[in-house]
Amino acid sequence: MKQHLVDAYYRMLGRLKTALEDAEHKAAPVVERAIERAQETATELGELTREEAERVGGYLRRDLEDAARFLADTGSELGEWLRFDLQLVEKGLADLFRGSVDYTRVELGQLAERADAVGEWHSGEITGIGTLQCKACGEKLHFHHIGHIPPCPKCHGTVYRRVSRDDT
Repeated sequence: MKQHLVDAYYRMLGRLKTALEDAEHKAAPVVERAIERAQETATELGELTREEAERVGGYLRRDLEDAARFLADTGSELGEWLRFDLQLVEKGLADLFRGSVDYTRVELGQLAERADAVGEWHSGEITGIGTLQCKACGEKLHFHHIGHIPPCPKCHGTVYRRVSRDDT
């Protein structure tokens, strides 16, 4: 499968975190601008085509918005959203994701409408760390690394939802 898209997600997440740390003002559009800059950088460096960069940026945006919405709504920790211990996740990846989610949570008020539309993940897409549940049969897939979402190993379904430890 297209491993370069998985690698690009990781690099974009790193660029996003760096851009957010460098931002003087943490105004509402900072995360969106940082994702756009990360996409442009990936394209300019020849890592991805413009279409691939937009697709990977969309995956990253979706995962950050979902995590930020969960944290804002529940007051829980990132580990609750992931459904597993952050110690099981590669340390650098957990730090990158945690830092980006913190900035995204600040912007969540203005992203609420778009965040409410988040809710489906599809096989073939790329996802960050966390747990997805098959909408067809309930099978759970745990992602400890950035990766492609496969068809459900139990029923071959292709649509998932993000679950947290609070979900039954």
